[in-house]
Amino acid sequence: MDRIGIDLGGTKIEIAVLDGRGEPVLRRREPTPAGDYAATVEAVGRLVEEAEGALGRRGSVGVAMPGALSLATGLVKNANSTCLIGRPFKADLEARLGREVRLANDANCFALSEAVDGAGRGARVVFGVILGTGVGGGIVVGGEVLTGANAIAGEWGHVPLPLSGTEAMPLPGCYCGGEGCIETFLSGPGLAADHAREAGEVLDAVEIAARAARGDPACEATLARHEARLARALAVVVNILDPDVIVLGGGLSNLPRLYERVPALWGAHVFSDEVRTRLVPPAHGDSGGVRGAAWLWGRA
Repeated sequence: MDRIGIDLGGTKIEIAVLDGRGEPVLRRREPTPAGDYAATVEAVGRLVEEAEGALGRRGSVGVAMPGALSLATGLVKNANSTCLIGRPFKADLEARLGREVRLANDANCFALSEAVDGAGRGARVVFGVILGTGVGGGIVVGGEVLTGANAIAGEWGHVPLPLSGTEAMPLPGCYCGGEGCIETFLSGPGLAADHAREAGEVLDAVEIAARAARGDPACEATLARHEARLARALAVVVNILDPDVIVLGGGLSNLPRLYERVPALWGAHVFSDEVRTRLVPPAHGDSGGVRGAAWLWGRA
């Protein structure tokens, strides 16, 4: 049976259909209906029906979504796409499609994709990191997503950043209500905000990286701070989870320098005389979420 994956993002919905070998036989994208819950449910349902109509067969359906399902209520919680919060998204999708649908956090799906047939293939413990508009994490052990007792396993972005003593006070506030969360420093907007605070110049993460590559000292200093913070933050993951592989995803994962410089720094913060954990870029690029959603049903 085909495995159908949906990656529901804040700006786009992507569908991919994978065959038994994991090869995509259909892939489409369209804009997410902004702030419209009912239209979002309908768009996902329609994309699945159109894909199955085009291929002439049905498949299992998995969905990567921002946030998670509350174990207490079954409703969506902790979602950046706020129109989903408090809604019975799983039940409504199942009613729309007339079958079981499996849902997981988008970072969990990214980690699963890279663990199954990506950069973490063959590793027992994989930690997947999203460094994009937000910061997320997912844990895969033995090919299975670790959800946790509270359905928050891997929510690394909302752990306070281990401080070096050089961070300016007060610490930046986070939408979750906390202060100094890893997300407020290591996301794309967090990197831009740090540069604005320290250099007095408003640039986005892409321009900061480009200027640093051309030798701009202020932008180079901003990336150096980012690398040091990422090293400290990932050292916490290594100390607790001790993964075989950490895979970076999201827009900032496209910075090649991270894969050399961060491991060179994290050893000072890891409780071991040797760090064998590998830090690697994603094998599937921005397709990790949709592939991981498909793999929520296992290999066909």
